[in-house]
Amino acid sequence: MNADTGVRPCSIARSMEVLGQRWSLLVLRELLFENHRFDAIVKATGAPRDILATRLRTLEANGLVERRRYQDRPPRFAYHLTARGWDTAEVLLSLMAFGDRHLSDERPVTWQHGQPDHPHPLDPVLTCRTCGEPATEGLHEPTGPGAPR
Repeated sequence: MNADTGVRPCSIARSMEVLGQRWSLLVLRELLFENHRFDAIVKATGAPRDILATRLRTLEANGLVERRRYQDRPPRFAYHLTARGWDTAEVLLSLMAFGDRHLSDERPVTWQHGQPDHPHPLDPVLTCRTCGEPATEGLHEPTGPGAPR
């Protein structure tokens, strides 16, 4: 526990400070779909323009998104995922898989996976990088400063 506040140190809580604001994950989804322009992101997400601008600034300040000028007069910018932003793809795909399995009768989006000449529908599963097993199998006691005692 954090000695000053009694709050458990937690990577999930840290992530939620950046990603947990309404519209943030949908902005990342649109960038994953290679939808880079502000107006197109507004249209695809339904986010209010002022809130979307704030979310994009937060994502940029946290190194997940970068702004690139594509026009000088008037100045216009496109938004792109950084390497750190691409790391959120696993989170987005996991949320998509959950929604497909438990919250929808049909998949609204199916990603193709594999080689271009032999693609197959993506069915994402989080696995352990060390052993290759599904992450939810073989879980043992958590350790570290944020683990329950």
